[in-house]
Amino acid sequence: MRTPPSSHPPYRRLTQRLFARCVASSRGRIDERHGALKRELFGALTGTVLEIGPGTGANLPYLPPDVRWIGIEPNPYMHPYLHEEAAQLGRTVEVRQGVAEELTAPDASVDAVVCTLVLCSVHDPAQVLREVRRVLRPGGRFVFIEHVAARRGTWQRRAQDLVQPLWTPVGEGCHPNRETWLTIEAAGFDQLDLVHFDIGVPFVGPHIAGVGVK
Repeated sequence: MRTPPSSHPPYRRLTQRLFARCVASSRGRIDERHGALKRELFGALTGTVLEIGPGTGANLPYLPPDVRWIGIEPNPYMHPYLHEEAAQLGRTVEVRQGVAEELTAPDASVDAVVCTLVLCSVHDPAQVLREVRRVLRPGGRFVFIEHVAARRGTWQRRAQDLVQPLWTPVGEGCHPNRETWLTIEAAGFDQLDLVHFDIGVPFVGPHIAGVGVK
């Protein structure tokens, strides 16, 4: 069981607060790079949508207004940003405190799980995906955009490996050299469409995106 935020030491609460501010300030740049892809992946989702680690609500504008949206966000300092974004969009949201390894949702209770730039920083990606499959209804969709490790043997991968020991504690657990696609491929989805692409950013340029169907 993960430590509840209220019991985190003061320095941990400070880093969470600073990270929330950094994420909020960088939203515009992220939207420029991922906006079209998000419209393509999220635009047709229906029913109950659970988002893992929604941060400051960057994905909310791309989701259909009639879906029931549940966000599970471990950083409590993200929650005000989420509610503010929802209010600006005029939509109702349900924000829950929790971690991706222990989703607070019943079995087979959601139609889609959205996950963007999250699996790089969770403690146990394989467990997260087991939870994703557990909460999805049959035919439900796991929709994802993630930055991942560069191809082994490249200068970019060597750079990722070099900076990782410092990057991870500073970046709230982010691993720039995590081969996330292998974990998704091994998760047991009945159907998986996954593509690799690069956005041309140092360390976190390599990306994957796609849909897994339960």
